[in-house]
Amino acid sequence: MNIAVIGTGYVGLVTGTCFAESGNNVICVDNNKEKVEKLKQGIVPIFEPELDVLFERNAKQNRLVFTTDLADAVKKSSIIFLALPTPPGEDGSADLSYILGVAEQLGKIMTEYKVIVDKSTVPVGTAEKVHAVIAKNATVDFDVVSNPEFLREGYAVNDFMKPDRVVIGVSGDKARKVMEELYKPFVRQGNPIYFMDERSAELTKYAANAFLAVKISFMNEIANLCELVGADVDQIRIGIGSDTRIGKRFLFPGIGYGGSCFPKDVKALIKSSQDVNYDFKILNSVEEVNAVQKTIIVPKIENYFDGDLKGKTFGIWGLAFKPNTDDIREAPAIYVIEELLKKGAKVKSFDPEGMENMKTVFGNKIEFCENQYDAISGADALVIATEWSVFRAPDFDKMKGLLKNPVIFDGRNLFELDSMEAKGFDYISIGRKQIVNKLISK
Repeated sequence: MNIAVIGTGYVGLVTGTCFAESGNNVICVDNNKEKVEKLKQGIVPIFEPELDVLFERNAKQNRLVFTTDLADAVKKSSIIFLALPTPPGEDGSADLSYILGVAEQLGKIMTEYKVIVDKSTVPVGTAEKVHAVIAKNATVDFDVVSNPEFLREGYAVNDFMKPDRVVIGVSGDKARKVMEELYKPFVRQGNPIYFMDERSAELTKYAANAFLAVKISFMNEIANLCELVGADVDQIRIGIGSDTRIGKRFLFPGIGYGGSCFPKDVKALIKSSQDVNYDFKILNSVEEVNAVQKTIIVPKIENYFDGDLKGKTFGIWGLAFKPNTDDIREAPAIYVIEELLKKGAKVKSFDPEGMENMKTVFGNKIEFCENQYDAISGADALVIATEWSVFRAPDFDKMKGLLKNPVIFDGRNLFELDSMEAKGFDYISIGRKQIVNKLISK
């Protein structure tokens, strides 16, 4: 099939590359000339495991090309994916100006039947708005389809190539057949394609992300309660995760969720609810819980150092909002670092992929190090903010030699309590016994 993907952000680039990998001819369109030129040169602007391999292969075979010429891409394609940003406004509403702006151009460009696909995360009713805007100028038949993405950063290629399910909101039989044919190669193992109305498809995406945010926040609340009553959140996690009605995933407590999806989608669903005079109480609470959770480790740090952090240095392991990505949007590390700086502390940091992006936030206010050990050299304590695999089995003897104090504040519960106690560390984590012998140097 001949496909145009409008927008070469995270979703657009993964979508275009993976469709090309299944044999389609894909034209990716962006109005950023500099970005398009870099893509033409083979420079992938985001870090996503396996994406660079697929990108190079399909670009080399001319199944994946890049342009700023929207009209030419539309002319050559039968399916047009809209993978444009929908940034949140101050009130949490999704900004549809990019999508509707392109929709207006499409109506003027199209000269034959096209299937227009909303791939961006959009509020209920967007497909109807897109259809209306295109129809103002269109002289040919077309269909607008809702096809939300369910890509996890760090696993996006695998999620696209082997999806748990594909959700497609469509009204017309013609568009349905086109979309079914397009996705057949991705569901050969029997995973379902769910066809539904457009509004239900749009809400499915928000509902999925909001539910996962609820699950994470619930476990963070349980973790906070564990610390007060002397229970162990890890044991509770195992105990409830074995219940098939609950499941094992998204039960790990920590210092809150971040990224481009959960915070934005929770806000957008709250706003959509408000627009129809519905008070979505659970999601309002989720936002409150997550806002507190992002910096919940800071009072633990203050308490350990008797309320005085001025002049102290903290090594931060992890800056991205999650492992296997360079995405720092709404990353808990940002909020932790900001609080430490406010209290007069100094920060040294390391992240395998996220440091360049974090430099745009902090500049020279914090130190960016070559490796995880440089980040703790001479530091008063280590703070773990992201659960990268490289942090899971460090050289603890080396760490003891580098840190002023053998103290770890672990926002992701990477290590076993018995092991840390045996190694002689003061170890403060989330929702578990706090190993504190006040090993601080005098």
